[in-house]
Amino acid sequence: MTERKDDRLWGGRFEREPNAHFDAFQRSFAFDRRLLPYEIAVDRAWAKALEPIGIFTAAEVKQTLAALDKISTRAQNDPAWVDTFGANAEDVHHFVEKALVEELGPLGWKLHTGRSRNELVATDFRLFVIDAAAEIQHRVSVLLSTLLQQAKSNITVPMAGMTHMQHAQPILLSHFLLAHAEAFLRDVARLQHAAASADACPMGSGALAGNSFGIDRGAIARELGFSKITANSHDAVSDRDFALDYLFALTGLATHLSRLAEDFVLFASQEFAYVVLPDEYSTGSSLMPQKKNPDSWELIRGKSGRITGALVGLLTTLKGLPTSYQRDLQEDKEALFAAHDQVGGMIRVAAGAIEGTQFREERLRAAASNPLLLATEAADYLVHKGIPFRQAHDIVGKVLREAERQTKVWTELPLEDLKKISPAFEADFSAGLNVAAALAAKKVPGGTAPDSVRKAISDLEERLNKKTTKLGATP
Repeated sequence: MTERKDDRLWGGRFEREPNAHFDAFQRSFAFDRRLLPYEIAVDRAWAKALEPIGIFTAAEVKQTLAALDKISTRAQNDPAWVDTFGANAEDVHHFVEKALVEELGPLGWKLHTGRSRNELVATDFRLFVIDAAAEIQHRVSVLLSTLLQQAKSNITVPMAGMTHMQHAQPILLSHFLLAHAEAFLRDVARLQHAAASADACPMGSGALAGNSFGIDRGAIARELGFSKITANSHDAVSDRDFALDYLFALTGLATHLSRLAEDFVLFASQEFAYVVLPDEYSTGSSLMPQKKNPDSWELIRGKSGRITGALVGLLTTLKGLPTSYQRDLQEDKEALFAAHDQVGGMIRVAAGAIEGTQFREERLRAAASNPLLLATEAADYLVHKGIPFRQAHDIVGKVLREAERQTKVWTELPLEDLKKISPAFEADFSAGLNVAAALAAKKVPGGTAPDSVRKAISDLEERLNKKTTKLGATP
């Protein structure tokens, strides 16, 4: 089988071998091998596109496609071959070309006609991001389903809603869980945007100036599943906005997972004791036998920094680059791949931990029943009696102060004491000072009233069913 003396993709210009340390330093196959399925798909589309412009004969297209299929099958079934054969490959493009030449001889070199690694990697990477975003969307849908099931199972359980980490007003536990669900739904929208951002095919852009052979860019895009082609070859080879969009979506998702984790770490503490952690998602102490640690949530919280770091890293790489392709862009993939993997794992663990969590209704209900949480209801009562809210707020503050002076629970002050502070208090006042009444009063859409929360659960179920149908089976 005929081979060139030097199988590098660029060796003809150079007399001396590259420095061994630099040669190892500049190779990327160790991580961009992940793009192999996309590289082969692009190669297949390119081979088909070379026939109408007279570069390939029909027989050569058939031979090339058969060889690419053979390489793809062997790579899937024999990872050790990829390791061995790819030991000297610069990158995934070099790997496939070497494999093609081994199968086809000089015909294997012919496939690279009119194209550049610059456009190849941009195309492969876009295809990866489109699939990766779909995979993470599916995982988020599973997470949303676990939140939905817990919300449905705990629809009657109240809890103390907090602001500034201080008990504020009674809410339903389901309302709390649905708040997190809303954040994750926004993450799905950002993932969809990232996929749409990647949906443009760079093939035909060359190294930066375009293609000299009249290649049908639209046909290649359709073959690969893109809805359009990139508009400017100079921009296409260096655009990584789609990668930024994907990392931004992952960063937002990781941030929301971290906030969810923080809540559950607090809820698992003895001070709150709102939840019983599932054994399957907890660990113990190597020293203290009594410990049951929320390590699943703590690790999720801790890993979120790595995702943010990947976004900041790519932003830093891009911010000083001249227009068109620069080799710095080799640094775009490794951190994104890691962020994708980490977020996928974080979601899977979070979904399992939520599904296995038991909520301690008696503790949640007791906290929600703290009379201090009903102070706003007292102010609202006075507003219904015609007192401006700012004055009502002041009056209730005086009631609380009087209760402190008498060392009583403020809801137990006799009516005559209340009337001394404001004559607006009447015998019906105490009837509304309970958790059920406080919850029922928040009946606006999006509020924590039971009927509103049931409607929100129904809406989430409908939205989730639509998204699940659209996403299809697990990737």
